[in-house]
Amino acid sequence: MMNKTFNFYCDESTHLQNDGKPYMLIAYVSSAYNQLKQHKQHIKMLRAKHKVKGEIKWSSVSASQYPFYADLIDYFFSNDINFRAVIIDKTHIDANREGFTYNDFYFRMYYQLLHHKINMAYNYNIYFDVKDTVSNRKLTKLKEVLQWNASIRSFQFIKSHESYLMQLTDLIMGAINYKLRNENKVIAKNKLIEKIESHCKVPITQSTAKVADKFNLFFIDLK
Repeated sequence: MMNKTFNFYCDESTHLQNDGKPYMLIAYVSSAYNQLKQHKQHIKMLRAKHKVKGEIKWSSVSASQYPFYADLIDYFFSNDINFRAVIIDKTHIDANREGFTYNDFYFRMYYQLLHHKINMAYNYNIYFDVKDTVSNRKLTKLKEVLQWNASIRSFQFIKSHESYLMQLTDLIMGAINYKLRNENKVIAKNKLIEKIESHCKVPITQSTAKVADKFNLFFIDLK
């Protein structure tokens, strides 16, 4: 019997040390490899139905785009796609600690994100959103941090426009960050957050149960 394979699409938001934003978020959307085609086709169909152009992303949620994003969230909660995020309050990071480097901390958070949900009986392909010129260094370091895990078959960077599921990571992560920062300005965004919370039955500003698979949030307490 062949091992089951999963793809993880990882992204991060407001993760830089001095970006003036209070929270660091690192997250992924995951899917069984054999379901990817079905998800792509369904999302393509939703895009055509709502005449949506451009990438799926949190910054694009508006009154005119809301019906599409609402359908997309309903679709996410209707199938085997999973979401997990680790969230860190950056004011609690002790950067003066001896031997501390923010880079090492960032990679440890990636370890936290991936380590607990990987089942050694399965295979995994891990994709990261390529963002900057240090991407290759980052990939080398992530491989190092996660090399203990023989079930991870490949690590690679892709551009977000190449993957609807990578874009979905951005969307859900954006919703969490928006609510955490009490931005509350765009009605369509508030409505989409309410829709997510009505599906997952928990506020998206607190940790879920550790065993939650579909929608898993881990607020890391550094105090």
